Amino acid sequence: MSLRLSTVILPYRRWSEGGRSAWMRAEQLGFHTGYTYDHLSWRSFRDGPWFGAIPTLTAAAGVTDRLRLGTLVTSPNFRHPVTLAKELISLDDISGGRVTLGIGAGGTGFDATALGHEPWAPRERADRFAEFVPLLDRLLTEDGPEGVSYQGEHYSAHEARNIPGCVQRPRLPFAVAATGPRGLRLAARYGQAWVTTGDPKLYENGTPEQSVEALRGQVAKLTDACAAIGRDVTGLDKILLTGFTPDRGRPLQSLDAFVDFAGRHRELGFTEIVVHWPIPDSDFAADEKVFEQIAMEAPAQLR
Repeated sequence: MSLRLSTVILPYRRWSEGGRSAWMRAEQLGFHTGYTYDHLSWRSFRDGPWFGAIPTLTAAAGVTDRLRLGTLVTSPNFRHPVTLAKELISLDDISGGRVTLGIGAGGTGFDATALGHEPWAPRERADRFAEFVPLLDRLLTEDGPEGVSYQGEHYSAHEARNIPGCVQRPRLPFAVAATGPRGLRLAARYGQAWVTTGDPKLYENGTPEQSVEALRGQVAKLTDACAAIGRDVTGLDKILLTGFTPDRGRPLQSLDAFVDFAGRHRELGFTEIVVHWPIPDSDFAADEKVFEQIAMEAPAQLR
């Protein structure tokens, strides 16, 4: 089984000052998908430039032809299914059907309070996510003139019309980020892919071997969630967003190091590895020449 290699390009640069060229270069290097984070601001980048995900992906669609585009990940923290669906349908149209929506329950970072409310407790985030995903699924698939109406505890829609619907049918794919039981059930039911960053408890003091075992356990739980609804887990893509396991930046230190890292995770069933585009003086700093060598040569070694 071949392993796809994708990248995530953080939206911290003006389009005219490196933003545009990064997306064009990602396509030239042969990456499968170019993702970006869908945050209002993020961690150490909060006090510097940070641009919106949907406009960035729309601009990227205009300067690429083959590269798939996506979010890692969108969350309910500052999104509503009705308005998000309209933006996604527009982006899917502009890109010619090249969009994947990475979607997760969100966390307690800056996005959680930017709209002026207290951060939601974990249970409320899970409750909202459990409403958000099914409603968004309906909004993106039911494109008839009668629209979509829904009244839930957290979200509602009234005759929301999304004509003509997505270019990709029946809708653009969802890559559901989840590790807990409720999220994994959503991934099994609604996802075309599943996303994980590994076990965050291992990031500081864990070992790469412990991380592999934790990921093995996550894949097993996803398999059980699929089996519970009669779905074959092999039909669900499995995406690892790197940079948050104990390996940190070591896989990008050389081609051999990356091939070894990616091969170990392919054995767990992962079908796509996502690496961060290098950012100097950050947690994602990496040698750009090595990064480009990995992009161009690693996929052939991982077939």
